[in-house]
Amino acid sequence: MTAPSPFSPFNVGPLTLRNRFIKSATNEGMARGGVPSAMLVKWHERFAEGGIGLTTVAYCAVSPDGRTFVDQVTMNRESLPDLKALTDSVHRHGAAASAQITHGGCFTFLPEITTGRPFSSSGGFNKVGVMSGRFLRKAMTDADMEQVADEFAAAARLAREAGFDAVEIHMGHGYLLSQFVSPLYNKRRDQYGGSPENRVRYPAMVLRRVLDAVGKDLAVICKFSITDGVKGGNTAEDGARIAKVLEAEGAHMLVLSAGMNVESITTMFGSSFPKENRARPPNWIIAAGMAIQNLTEPKNVVFRELYLLEHARKIRAAVKMPLAYLGGVESLANVEQAMGEGFEAVALGRGLIFDPALVLHLQNHSSEKSGCIRCNRCVTMMYTPGGTSCVLHAPNDIAMNSTPGRAAA
Repeated sequence: MTAPSPFSPFNVGPLTLRNRFIKSATNEGMARGGVPSAMLVKWHERFAEGGIGLTTVAYCAVSPDGRTFVDQVTMNRESLPDLKALTDSVHRHGAAASAQITHGGCFTFLPEITTGRPFSSSGGFNKVGVMSGRFLRKAMTDADMEQVADEFAAAARLAREAGFDAVEIHMGHGYLLSQFVSPLYNKRRDQYGGSPENRVRYPAMVLRRVLDAVGKDLAVICKFSITDGVKGGNTAEDGARIAKVLEAEGAHMLVLSAGMNVESITTMFGSSFPKENRARPPNWIIAAGMAIQNLTEPKNVVFRELYLLEHARKIRAAVKMPLAYLGGVESLANVEQAMGEGFEAVALGRGLIFDPALVLHLQNHSSEKSGCIRCNRCVTMMYTPGGTSCVLHAPNDIAMNSTPGRAAA
């Protein structure tokens, strides 16, 4: 069959997108004290103006305890006017907006949480907590799981009220739901542990709760790590089994990522973080964590285009549902190859951070390839006062990043 044009409309559940391009969720650092900033509004408006079909607001915590850092969006009524300003700005340019709803679990650096020990799939030593003094994590009880599943559903309903067109449930990269999916964290011996199908049982329950809450009105997307990319973690074969469960539960689309924030960030980004290209975050905890991570990561991993394609093909062969390919999309040729291999959409991060109008440039052939140099410094720019930006361009406006989002309306 002839592959669809990447610039053609696309249905995701009840949502119709104007094209097949998705701005992937990339932590922005634009919610000081949890308040979505005017910079966050303008950031996503640029992608909409630049031709994207769907832009994803990263890490919208489903509860205060669900944040990884203090300066992240919390899905509560206080954030509603600022999130509404964001969705309005995106809609003005004909694009759609997605809220990535998330809980960090034991991957948290908050100064305090209500539970004492952060939630996770299993209890015991918390290696992430070494950097913040939280050395132990709490295995979630049935009551805990019900509570957090309800928080995901409430966050989805608030996203709908704020004007979002979709929600993306984050099940990857080492956050709470990923801590159930991955055998690196999940050591349970009950119905939520053991096989890939059992480990994804709780994330699938969260998915069902969100679908029941908003699935008739919003696209409900799941992002997960096809492979953990490290010994003892999930393989792509495990990922295919996990995808089948999410398909059976009714997810409208999967965004196919890979890797873990702590154990295998190179798998996630497809290349090493050279020392000379590392940003220096002012937060000493983050700086220490990055230093430790640098000691354990593989060295001199060279970026290659479509670096997750071999893994993603295994997911494509396992399910019939819509899939968004992510990982090393550099050019129109890359996009067309992904379309030709049966992926319905492509998700981009660094290429759009370098050029928010990349989609329009590809469409009018004023550019055939992104100018991003994959230095990965945009990743740690989120810890700077202006938030995430490309280091090849001027940094973001610090004043805008300290102003509530509603001021950008």
